[in-house]
Amino acid sequence: MRVVRALRNRFQLTVLSASGSRAVELHEHGVRVIKGDLDRPSSLRRLAGLAQRVLHLAPPPADAWVDPRTRALARALRLRAPPTVLVYGSTSGVYGDCGGDLVSETRAVHADTPRARRRIDAERMVRFLGLASGVRTSILRIPGIYAPDRSNGTPRRRLLAGTPVLNEQDDVFTNHIHADDLARACIAALWRGRSQRVYNTNDDTRLKMGDYFDLAADLYGLPRPPRLARDAARAELPLSMLSFMGESRRLDNTRLKRELRLALRYPTVTEGLLGS
Repeated sequence: MRVVRALRNRFQLTVLSASGSRAVELHEHGVRVIKGDLDRPSSLRRLAGLAQRVLHLAPPPADAWVDPRTRALARALRLRAPPTVLVYGSTSGVYGDCGGDLVSETRAVHADTPRARRRIDAERMVRFLGLASGVRTSILRIPGIYAPDRSNGTPRRRLLAGTPVLNEQDDVFTNHIHADDLARACIAALWRGRSQRVYNTNDDTRLKMGDYFDLAADLYGLPRPPRLARDAARAELPLSMLSFMGESRRLDNTRLKRELRLALRYPTVTEGLLGS
C-alpha cells in the first residue's frame, strides 16, 4: 500500500489480486484491480499489454524448488506487447553467507538455502525476459524490512518474549530497510533503474544482529535479550531463525544512492525505530 499511496495521484495504477478481500480498499485509493492468481497461469492473460511499468513483489511459493510464479508472470507479459519496465523485488539472501564481508552487487550469488535458490531462479527469469523482449529489468535485493505497521515489523515482540541472540564472537551482521524507504526505492527503480541492473536496497546501518536487538531494547526501555553460544542456540531456537543467524554480510548501497538517487528517510535503524 505504500507504493500505491505514493503513486495514486500521479498515474493510473492496476493491481493484480488473487482475491477480492482488498479490492474495496484499493478502489477507494483510485486503483484498478484485476483478479488473477500467479499460481493459476491461465488467469494472467489479461495482464498482457496492459501496463508500461510493472512492479513484481510476490514471493515464490515456499514448497517449490524454483519460482513458478515469476515464470507465469513473465510468460503472460510476453503474450502481447511487453512492458517497457519490470522491477523485481528479490532478497539479499541470494548472496548466502559472506563471512561479514562488504558485499556489492557484482558479487556472485550463492544459494545456501531453498529460499535463496527460489529467488535466484526468479532473478534468472526476470533477466531472461529483459534480454528476450527488450524490457528494462531491474532487481532490488532486499534485506530485513521493518516498520511499526507491519506484522512483527519491529523487534518489540521478540524483546518482550525474551528470545535470545548470539554471543558477540558467534554473531552475524544483518541488514535492514524501513518499509517507507523500500517503497520509495521501488518507485525510483521504475523510473531510474538501469536495464539488467541489480540494486542492494538497504540503509546505512552496520550492526551485528545482537547489537541491533540491544539498540532496540535500549530505545524501547526494555531488557536486552540474553546471549547464547551458537551450539546452545541450535538447541533452543527454531530452524527458521537459525537460518538467518548463519549468514553474515554487510550490503553496499552505493548504487542505490547514486543511480536511483534515493535519499534515505531513515538512514539507520535508530531513526526508523525511534519513529515507531
